[in-house]
Amino acid sequence: MRELQQDIWSYQGQAVIVLTTNGSVTRDGRAIMGRGVARQAAARFPDLCSRLGALLQGGGNHVYEIQAGLVSFPVEETPFSLPDKRLIRRSAEELRSLADQAGWQLIVVPRPGCGGGGLAWEEVKPLLVGLFDERFIVLSAPKAQN
Repeated sequence: MRELQQDIWSYQGQAVIVLTTNGSVTRDGRAIMGRGVARQAAARFPDLCSRLGALLQGGGNHVYEIQAGLVSFPVEETPFSLPDKRLIRRSAEELRSLADQAGWQLIVVPRPGCGGGGLAWEEVKPLLVGLFDERFIVLSAPKAQN
């Protein structure tokens, strides 16, 4: 696992981009993607919320390849709950398994549960070590330049 400070969207088309998500779906079947990288992705890909919503309704709150190059990574059950370290660990296991099955060579992941979720990276990193090999890049957002 490598750690870098970059914009995740600079990898679009070159790597699998992971979106930290929750398991909530609206009445009309759309996933709630309210903050962070998930919110950015929803703005970039208009049908993403519907696609993920259908997957969540069909199989529960798990890691899914939503479309080519975009993968969900549950960190919490609802947009109002706190990130769950057990869920983050399970999502890391599911992502590693999916990456192995699909033969992905480069996977970029925002720090799960950190950013808007409020967890400290020092709490989350041990959950990923041993699962994320050299194919995985964990990104923190670049610092704003003045």
